[in-house]
Amino acid sequence: MASPEREPVDSVEKAFARGDEDALRAAYLRYGSLVYTYCRRTLDESRAKDVTQDVFISAWKSRGRYEPSRGTLAGWLIAITKNRIVDNVRSEQRHERRRSDNDPTGVPVAAEVEQIGDRLMITEALRCLSDRARQVITLHYLDDLTHQQIADRMSLPLGTVKSDLRRGLSQIRHQLESAHG
Repeated sequence: MASPEREPVDSVEKAFARGDEDALRAAYLRYGSLVYTYCRRTLDESRAKDVTQDVFISAWKSRGRYEPSRGTLAGWLIAITKNRIVDNVRSEQRHERRRSDNDPTGVPVAAEVEQIGDRLMITEALRCLSDRARQVITLHYLDDLTHQQIADRMSLPLGTVKSDLRRGLSQIRHQLESAHG
């Protein structure tokens, strides 16, 4: 049997939804760095570790509400993470206000936290695409090439480029939608 970090995404998600014995560990191995990275972009190291742990504990306790058909496990975890970060930041701001009469510390609020989460979800979605689809999307959106220029550069039929682009964007959209509930 494959180790949990090499299991296909869909098997980790289904096992998590079923509450299988090793599913929490497999989910943490697959998505722990994604959740921690999200936390670390807005919180100090200690708080990021605490929030990451809290996210997985909360997710496991509420796993009955996770439905793989409605979105990815990564998206669901990112949604939980966003809420935990916002709660943590607001709590810290309340404590800061009590300690000082100064303005809040400039710690990111919900909109900024959500933007960071969206960027991470796009990165995760791109990572899950085939190499060819990832390259097509990169050439189109980052290098600003037309469909025909991509087809010429990659020696692919124009229809294949368009299909890869459409399917890839659909996967990215699905990943983002699952993070926004």
